[in-house]
Amino acid sequence: MLSLIRRHLSPKQPQSAYERMGGEPVVRALAHRFYQLMAQDSDYAELRALHPEDLGGSEQKLFEFLSGWLGGPPLFEQRHGHPMLRARHLPFPIDKRQRNLWLHCMKRALEVEVRDRQVRRAMLEALIPLADHMRNREEGCPVRAPS
Repeated sequence: MLSLIRRHLSPKQPQSAYERMGGEPVVRALAHRFYQLMAQDSDYAELRALHPEDLGGSEQKLFEFLSGWLGGPPLFEQRHGHPMLRARHLPFPIDKRQRNLWLHCMKRALEVEVRDRQVRRAMLEALIPLADHMRNREEGCPVRAPS
C-alpha cells in the first residue's frame, strides 16, 4: 500500500508519507479525529455500531497500523503481528455502505488533520482499494453488531 501512496507523491520528495504529514503527532491526531467523528456524527451511527463501546483500543490500533502503513515505525506489527486486515475484519458485516461510510469519515478526518493536500489525496487514493478489500458481504444483507 505504501507504494500506492508514493506513486501519488512527487518523486522529488524523499520523505515517507508518515514524515511528510508530520509524523507521530499527526498520525495519532488523525486516528483520534476519525473515531471522534464516528462517535459524534449520527451519519456514522451504523458504522459506530460495529465497534466496541470504548473506542480507545480501536483508535490505538488504527494509529499503530497507519504508522507502519505510511512508512513510519511498524507499531502494529510489533505489538500484534501481521495486520491481516481482511481476516481481522471478517467478523464484522462490511458491505459497500460500510465501506463508503468508513472512507467518508476518514476523508473528513484527513481534511482536518493533514495539511499537505497531496498527502491527503494520495492517502485517500491508497485507502480506497484497502477499504474495498475489507468488504465481506453483498449489499442488502441485514447489519448486526458482532456478538
